[in-house]
Parts: sequence; C-alpha cells; structure tokens
Amino acid sequence: MNRFFNMDNKFFVFMGRVADLIILNLLCILCCIPIVTAGASITAMYYVTLKMARDEESYIVRSFFKSFKENFKQATIINVIMLVTALMLFLDLSIVKNMDGTMYKVLFSIFIAFTFLYLLLFMYIYPVLAKFYNTIKNTFVNAFLMAIRHLPYTFLMLVITLVPIAIFFIPSFQIQSIALMLFFLMGFAVVAYCNSKFLVKIFDNYIPKEEDEDAVDKLPDSGDTSQ
Repeated sequence: MNRFFNMDNKFFVFMGRVADLIILNLLCILCCIPIVTAGASITAMYYVTLKMARDEESYIVRSFFKSFKENFKQATIINVIMLVTALMLFLDLSIVKNMDGTMYKVLFSIFIAFTFLYLLLFMYIYPVLAKFYNTIKNTFVNAFLMAIRHLPYTFLMLVITLVPIAIFFIPSFQIQSIALMLFFLMGFAVVAYCNSKFLVKIFDNYIPKEEDEDAVDKLPDSGDTSQ
C-alpha cells in the first residue's frame, strides 16, 4: 500500500505527465486563438515537449511563456508565411478541381506534391525554431533538409499527426464526440510530445557532444544543418 502512494510510483508519474500535457494543450489552444500568434504558441508547445521528451522540464507554464516571448517575432513571421502558403495551395487545388482532362491530372499531381512537401516542412519548422537559434530563412532551409534527411522519422511523425484526424472519419457521432473532447483536452500536446520523442534523436545529430546544449542550440548560417 505504501508503494502505491509513493509519488515515484509509475501510476503517479504517468498521471503527472497527463496533467502536464493537459495544461500545455490548453495553453497552446488559448494562445492560438488570435491566429496570428499560433506560430509562437506551437513553437512554445514544442519547446516544452522537447524538454519533456528528455525528462528535463520543470515548470510547464513558465517554460511555455519563456519560449513564446523569445520566439514571438520569428514565429509570427513564419506563421504568416505558412498560412499564406496553405491558403494558396487550397485555392490552387480548388481551381484545379474544376478542370478536366490531362491538364487536371498534371496540375492536380503537382499541387498534391507541393502539399506533401508543405506537410513535411510543417512537421519540422516550429520544433526547429523552438530548439535552435537561426535566421528565418535558414530555419526554413534547415527544417526542410532535416525532413528529407530523416524520412523514416518524418513519416512516423506524419502518421502520428494525421491519425487523430482520421478518427473523425469514423461514422459514429459518439466516437467523434469523445475524440473531439479528448483532442481539445490534450490532443495537440500529445501529438507534439510523441513527435518530440523522435525529434530529440534527430536534433542530437546537430548538437556537438562535447558542448553544453543550452550554449550551442544554434544551427549554422547556411543551408547545411551539420555542425
């Protein structure tokens, strides 16, 4: 009985992690509401989950707003670029759907390919910003190169990210309602945390082993992501 109530018990550790993810998820959603701040919010969420993946986190709220403030400018610019790009892809695909024949097949294939590349970039851009100091241009370049260089991890993270969306296609209003409730309770943070388990392994390739991480969290000023 004493072992059960020990705070180091796996049950309490698990429940503590769940509570942290719920808090983090709610913070992320609230800070995403203005839309323009969504980039800073997602970046801050990944800043926390990357630490959680290494068991380094201390104060969830403090760490979240620390990253939110430090990365706000770059994250906001990146967010605007990503939103505009997503809108352009959506409009292009909408226009192409009204076509037919060979032109439809060619253009549809091209825009689907661009959409896929967009998703790959989206998987990395905010985590890279959360972990490394760099210019906006090189953050985009490095995020894209990482996505391509680590395709097995990239595909795993893409599946983890898209699975919750697939649940909403299940023809059951009850299941959809429960899934929606759980997703808004902790879904975004859970996805980020699961992805962070892979991201820390990827990022370790770009951090010199002999130096302290906090002192060298900076990628080079070129497209080359190697140190």
